[in-house]
Amino acid sequence: MGGWLAGWLDRAGPRLRARFPQVPERVWDQVRVSPSQARIAIGAMGAVMAAAAASGARTGGRSRFYQPTLVGFGLQAGGHVAQAVVTRGYTPGVVTAPLVAAPFSLWAWRRLRASGVPRDGHAAVVGAALLLPITAAACHALARMLAPHRPR
Repeated sequence: MGGWLAGWLDRAGPRLRARFPQVPERVWDQVRVSPSQARIAIGAMGAVMAAAAASGARTGGRSRFYQPTLVGFGLQAGGHVAQAVVTRGYTPGVVTAPLVAAPFSLWAWRRLRASGVPRDGHAAVVGAALLLPITAAACHALARMLAPHRPR
């Protein structure tokens, strides 16, 4: 796990640099991750998701942590698809996010509704919009801190 993600930018880099010549080299260096960093970041995001799922299970889906996380899990599929469109090619997550994450999120929201769980969709969307980028950045920062590497 993580090796495919770590190597993706190395494989796609020449194509992306040609498509986006205005992007400084230091930016490419910042988005490049080692296999260790990828594993740590994916594991950290998995821990956040597990904590949200536990909170949802404990509260019968009413958790103010679970509901925004569930929305974010579904919405992140759009980000993966957008990355693939912008880069005009495969990007990590472009297959699984719309085929697994988004449908699961929709299914779970329907189950909450069918079970009569009060849902605040607006608050969940706002929470997801705030928490998703912050959580992703925190996972990336944690990975860089725990497994530093030198840019090429």
